[in-house]
Amino acid sequence: MKETEVILVTEDDQPVGTMEKMEVHRQGLLHRAFSVFIYDSQGRMLLQKRAAGKYHGAGLWTNACCSHPYPDETTEAAAERRLFEELGFVVPLKKAFEFIYKAKVENDLIEHEYDHVFIGNYEGEINLNEDEVSDYRFADLSQIESDLEEQPGNFTSWFKIAFPRVVRAFKET
Repeated sequence: MKETEVILVTEDDQPVGTMEKMEVHRQGLLHRAFSVFIYDSQGRMLLQKRAAGKYHGAGLWTNACCSHPYPDETTEAAAERRLFEELGFVVPLKKAFEFIYKAKVENDLIEHEYDHVFIGNYEGEINLNEDEVSDYRFADLSQIESDLEEQPGNFTSWFKIAFPRVVRAFKET
Protein backbone atom coordinates (compact mmCIF):
# COMPACT_ATOMS: atom_id res chain seq x y z
CA MET A 1 0.00 0.00 0.00
CA LYS A 2 1.28 3.43 -0.85
CA GLU A 3 0.51 4.74 2.64
CA THR A 4 3.21 2.55 4.14
CA GLU A 5 5.89 3.07 1.49
CA VAL A 6 8.52 5.78 1.89
CA ILE A 7 11.10 7.01 -0.59
CA LEU A 8 14.69 5.99 0.13
CA VAL A 9 17.16 8.69 -0.92
CA THR A 10 20.85 9.48 -1.17
CA GLU A 11 22.43 12.31 0.83
CA ASP A 12 21.61 14.67 -2.06
CA ASP A 13 17.94 13.57 -2.08
CA GLN A 14 18.11 11.35 -5.14
CA PRO A 15 15.53 8.51 -4.97
CA VAL A 16 17.00 5.01 -4.82
CA GLY A 17 13.85 2.99 -4.17
CA THR A 18 10.99 2.56 -1.75
CA MET A 19 10.48 0.47 1.36
CA GLU A 20 7.83 -0.14 4.00
CA LYS A 21 7.85 2.75 6.50
CA MET A 22 8.27 0.82 9.74
CA GLU A 23 11.10 -1.29 8.30
CA VAL A 24 12.90 1.89 7.21
CA HIS A 25 12.58 3.23 10.76
CA ARG A 26 13.79 -0.04 12.28
CA GLN A 27 16.89 -0.02 10.05
CA GLY A 28 17.45 3.75 10.24
CA LEU A 29 17.70 4.15 6.46
CA LEU A 30 17.80 7.63 4.93
CA HIS A 31 14.42 8.56 3.46
CA ARG A 32 12.52 11.62 2.24
CA ALA A 33 10.35 13.51 4.71
CA PHE A 34 8.88 16.96 5.25
CA SER A 35 8.10 19.24 8.17
CA VAL A 36 5.59 22.10 8.11
CA PHE A 37 5.89 25.11 10.40
CA ILE A 38 2.97 27.54 10.62
CA TYR A 39 3.02 31.07 12.04
CA ASP A 40 0.19 33.47 12.85
CA SER A 41 0.26 37.23 12.14
CA GLN A 42 1.85 37.89 15.53
CA GLY A 43 4.83 35.67 14.65
CA ARG A 44 3.75 32.91 17.01
CA MET A 45 4.41 29.33 15.96
CA LEU A 46 1.70 26.68 15.82
CA LEU A 47 2.62 23.64 17.89
CA GLN A 48 0.74 20.38 17.94
CA LYS A 49 0.79 17.70 20.60
CA ARG A 50 1.01 14.30 18.95
CA ALA A 51 -1.79 11.86 19.73
CA ALA A 52 -1.20 9.17 22.34
CA GLY A 53 -1.53 6.42 19.72
CA LYS A 54 1.38 7.55 17.53
CA TYR A 55 4.13 4.92 17.04
CA HIS A 56 6.75 7.41 18.19
CA GLY A 57 6.66 10.90 19.64
CA ALA A 58 3.29 10.14 21.24
CA GLY A 59 2.16 12.92 23.57
CA LEU A 60 5.06 15.20 22.60
CA TRP A 61 4.87 18.75 21.27
CA THR A 62 6.14 19.40 17.76
CA ASN A 63 5.66 21.53 14.65
CA ALA A 64 2.33 21.85 12.79
CA CYS A 65 2.83 18.55 10.94
CA CYS A 66 5.38 16.27 9.39
CA SER A 67 5.35 13.04 7.43
CA HIS A 68 6.59 11.39 4.25
CA PRO A 69 5.49 11.88 0.64
CA TYR A 70 3.99 8.92 -1.17
CA PRO A 71 6.26 7.48 -3.89
CA ASP A 72 4.15 9.11 -6.64
CA GLU A 73 3.66 12.48 -4.87
CA THR A 74 5.69 15.69 -4.80
CA THR A 75 6.99 16.72 -1.41
CA GLU A 76 5.07 20.02 -1.48
CA ALA A 77 1.80 18.29 -2.37
CA ALA A 78 2.40 15.83 0.47
CA ALA A 79 3.00 18.68 2.93
CA GLU A 80 -0.26 20.36 1.91
CA ARG A 81 -2.14 17.04 2.08
CA ARG A 82 -0.82 16.17 5.52
CA LEU A 83 -1.51 19.64 6.95
CA PHE A 84 -5.14 19.22 5.95
CA GLU A 85 -5.31 15.61 7.22
CA GLU A 86 -3.95 16.52 10.66
CA LEU A 87 -5.21 20.08 11.28
CA GLY A 88 -8.00 20.59 8.76
CA PHE A 89 -6.66 23.55 6.78
CA VAL A 90 -4.55 24.32 3.74
CA VAL A 91 -2.39 27.41 3.18
CA PRO A 92 0.28 28.32 0.66
CA LEU A 93 3.59 26.89 1.83
CA LYS A 94 7.06 28.23 1.10
CA LYS A 95 10.06 25.90 1.01
CA ALA A 96 12.52 27.23 3.61
CA PHE A 97 15.41 24.74 3.56
CA GLU A 98 16.37 21.06 3.66
CA PHE A 99 18.50 19.16 6.13
CA ILE A 100 19.44 15.63 7.13
CA TYR A 101 19.13 14.36 10.65
CA LYS A 102 19.38 11.04 12.44
CA ALA A 103 17.86 10.43 15.87
CA LYS A 104 16.89 7.44 17.96
CA VAL A 105 13.23 7.61 18.95
CA GLU A 106 10.82 5.47 20.94
CA ASN A 107 10.17 1.76 20.28
CA ASP A 108 13.76 1.14 19.11
CA LEU A 109 13.16 3.14 15.94
CA ILE A 110 15.54 5.50 14.16
CA GLU A 111 14.53 8.62 12.27
CA HIS A 112 17.06 9.21 9.49
CA GLU A 113 15.47 11.75 7.23
CA TYR A 114 16.20 14.08 4.39
CA ASP A 115 13.75 16.67 5.66
CA HIS A 116 12.17 19.33 3.42
CA VAL A 117 11.01 22.21 5.64
CA PHE A 118 8.04 24.38 4.65
CA ILE A 119 6.73 27.54 6.30
CA GLY A 120 3.25 29.06 6.05
CA ASN A 121 0.95 31.55 7.75
CA TYR A 122 -2.52 30.83 9.09
CA GLU A 123 -5.19 32.62 11.13
CA GLY A 124 -8.29 30.48 11.02
CA GLU A 125 -10.17 27.53 12.37
CA ILE A 126 -8.26 24.38 13.24
CA ASN A 127 -10.03 21.03 13.06
CA LEU A 128 -7.87 18.42 14.78
CA ASN A 129 -7.74 14.86 13.53
CA GLU A 130 -7.73 13.25 16.99
CA ASP A 131 -6.04 10.11 15.65
CA GLU A 132 -3.02 12.32 14.89
CA VAL A 133 -3.18 15.35 17.20
CA SER A 134 -4.37 15.64 20.80
CA ASP A 135 -3.90 19.40 21.29
CA TYR A 136 -2.46 22.53 19.70
CA ARG A 137 -1.36 26.02 20.66
CA PHE A 138 0.30 29.09 19.20
CA ALA A 139 3.39 30.08 21.17
CA ASP A 140 5.88 32.95 21.09
CA LEU A 141 9.30 31.88 19.86
CA SER A 142 10.93 33.03 23.10
CA GLN A 143 8.51 30.84 25.09
CA ILE A 144 9.31 27.83 22.90
CA GLU A 145 13.05 28.46 23.35
CA SER A 146 12.56 28.58 27.10
CA ASP A 147 10.43 25.42 27.10
CA LEU A 148 13.02 23.59 25.01
CA GLU A 149 15.74 24.49 27.53
CA GLU A 150 13.68 23.71 30.64
CA GLN A 151 11.67 20.70 29.42
CA PRO A 152 13.35 19.21 26.32
CA GLY A 153 11.67 15.84 26.96
CA ASN A 154 8.29 17.40 26.10
CA PHE A 155 9.30 17.85 22.42
CA THR A 156 9.99 15.52 19.51
CA SER A 157 13.61 14.91 18.54
CA TRP A 158 13.21 16.45 15.08
CA PHE A 159 11.56 19.58 16.46
CA LYS A 160 14.51 20.19 18.79
CA ILE A 161 16.89 19.89 15.82
CA ALA A 162 14.84 21.94 13.34
CA PHE A 163 13.52 24.73 15.57
CA PRO A 164 16.63 26.98 15.63
CA ARG A 165 17.02 26.65 11.85
CA VAL A 166 13.35 27.47 11.26
CA VAL A 167 13.54 30.55 13.47
CA ARG A 168 16.52 31.80 11.43
CA ALA A 169 14.67 31.12 8.16
CA PHE A 170 11.50 32.84 9.41
CA LYS A 171 13.42 35.95 10.44
CA GLU A 172 15.02 36.11 6.98
CA THR A 173 11.63 36.14 5.19
